[in-house]
Amino acid sequence: MTTIQGFDLNTFKQAIEERDASTQIAMYTEHAEVTLVDRVSNPSTPRVLRGKEEIRGWIEDVCGRDMTHRVTNTVQGDDGVAYTEACRYPDGTAVLCAALLEVKDGLVTRQVGVQAWDE
Repeated sequence: MTTIQGFDLNTFKQAIEERDASTQIAMYTEHAEVTLVDRVSNPSTPRVLRGKEEIRGWIEDVCGRDMTHRVTNTVQGDDGVAYTEACRYPDGTAVLCAALLEVKDGLVTRQVGVQAWDE
């Protein structure tokens, strides 16, 4: 088991790949913040989710979509994790995300994700 200050990266990775929303949500603090940059939310006006309830809605939406997820290129440090996530919809549309997570006491406190989609 790979852990950073109690954060179980293997469990988090498996939850993403299996579209297990409840396990993912349980790994965030109540006041966590997620910042997303993608084709809709540019760097000047990113989508910012504040608190576990807003993050829950986002994770449940992503997990509810018919697509595959594969987490690779994981990197871990004393207080954070980074990884890439490759996703694919049944029609072949691909999405690639690079994510950086700040971790404290075994839970994600902050996440930044940059996503690129096939057009």
